[in-house]
Amino acid sequence: MFHSIRWRIAFPYIFLILVTMLALGIYLSKFLQTSYQANLEAQLATEARMVGETLRAELQPGAIDPDNLDQAARQWKQTLGARLTLIALDGVVIGESDESRALMNNHADRPEVIQALETGQGSSVRFSHTVGYDMLYTAVLFPGQQPIAIIRLAMPLTQVQDNVRHLQTVLLTATLVTTLLASLLAAWIAGRTSRPILQLTQAVRRVASGELAEHATSAALDEVGQLTQAFNAMTSRLQEQFNVLETERGKLAAVLEKMTDGVLIVNEQGVIILINPAAEQMFSLQAGQAVGQPLAKILRHHQPYEMWQICQTTNQIQQASFEVNKRLSLQGLATPLGLALPGSILLLFQDVTRQHQIEAMRRDFISNVSHELRTPLAAIKALSETLRDGALEDPPAARRFLERMETEVDALSLMVNELLELSRIESGRVPLALNPTRPIDIISPAYERLCLQAERASLAFDISCSETLPLVLADASRVQQVLVNLLHNAIKFTQPGGQVTVGAEQEQGVVRFWVRDTGMGISADDLPRIFERFYKADRARASSGTGLGLAIARHMVEAHRGKIWAESELGKGSTFYFTIPIA
Repeated sequence: MFHSIRWRIAFPYIFLILVTMLALGIYLSKFLQTSYQANLEAQLATEARMVGETLRAELQPGAIDPDNLDQAARQWKQTLGARLTLIALDGVVIGESDESRALMNNHADRPEVIQALETGQGSSVRFSHTVGYDMLYTAVLFPGQQPIAIIRLAMPLTQVQDNVRHLQTVLLTATLVTTLLASLLAAWIAGRTSRPILQLTQAVRRVASGELAEHATSAALDEVGQLTQAFNAMTSRLQEQFNVLETERGKLAAVLEKMTDGVLIVNEQGVIILINPAAEQMFSLQAGQAVGQPLAKILRHHQPYEMWQICQTTNQIQQASFEVNKRLSLQGLATPLGLALPGSILLLFQDVTRQHQIEAMRRDFISNVSHELRTPLAAIKALSETLRDGALEDPPAARRFLERMETEVDALSLMVNELLELSRIESGRVPLALNPTRPIDIISPAYERLCLQAERASLAFDISCSETLPLVLADASRVQQVLVNLLHNAIKFTQPGGQVTVGAEQEQGVVRFWVRDTGMGISADDLPRIFERFYKADRARASSGTGLGLAIARHMVEAHRGKIWAESELGKGSTFYFTIPIA
């Protein structure tokens, strides 16, 4: 409150009046006290000389009788109302109105006595322990030319002090009343003077808070009125500019919000001043965490910092490719913003993970397909050359060669069909007819399809599935295809006398299907890769499979929003698991 312009105007006047009244009060108090004390001192000196004249005979050398002098002193005290002390020139008390001379010390060291001996008259003020208040002591050397004694009168200063205190009270009251009246007057004048300024200040604060449509009013034609008009013109212009900026900001925010590329703007100190949601997601940052923080501290990747640093130094566009947490491949671009934001650098990050994955998949696909096609094609070519070179003349041999060629062609057809199936699944062109289905209705058809194959392989083939399991949301035929693939592999790689079991059980939110065998097992090195396309574990390299069955199974399970994995130990068998969400 006291920092307002109203009080800044009023306070100097109030302070000046207060200081003036206080100084006047102090001066008058000191003056009155000095005047009262001087008058009292003069009165006591006159009375002391009068006493000396009346006691001249008793004060003559050889005629001094202390007892008579004590009695005379007591009589004079009743007359004058002041304490009377008669002192010899050597300081010995020879007469006293109040105290016993026997108990009194030599008075030669008293200030008023010393001054009287030097100048003829002396006085001093000091606290009396006898009476408990200040006393004025006035001493006169009597007579002046041929002194024979010192006559000292003492009177309490209580009356003087009472008069001074009364005056101080009156002055203090007057000071307070005057200050109060002056304060009210000054506050009123300051209020009238500052009211337009305060109104303008309130309008400025509302504008600062965002109310750009605010206008101040003032009827004055002085400088404050001119300032108000200028303020209103300024707010109108600000409102127009703000509307334009808000529109542009909305456009920019919408673009940055929807961009899939990460965008950062870093100032010349290396501090991030802007970041979009895509960049926050790329670098696993929380919203609002990066702005205002150093680039090197927030991203924790040396490539973006080096791009910014080199671009800042050379003022040239910089590019770099790097990985984030081994899961995300980014293509970075650093470019100076020039006059738009002097000293700032724009960092643009594009997610190229999918492109890299597609390129890697393309290379792997070409390599795998070339490898898998080379073997049956080479076999067919060798068999056809053998037939051409004379095997046709031997009907039994020719029949064997043709059967081998038919087998290789069947393998090629199977591979092509599985490749087409996998391609359709990966591209999302295989529609799923999802319906609530009992797990037992999925397992039983697959089990029945492979019972004969398990019997021919001399295997124990069991099913373990409760009919009370909850329904799953699945395309029954597609999940059966997964089970058939897993059961086929389990039967193929289990020695006669072994056991293959298929079943399902409930877990939290899903039903877990499983196929368990007592076959050769899978090594720990092969286990993480068995669901890759064309990958064959050591146990399967000599088999006729394409290496695509488990890849197809994985994609089919993932299309049902499930997971598939395997657990195995060499020589003890394998267990394949996959989950399907509960309906």
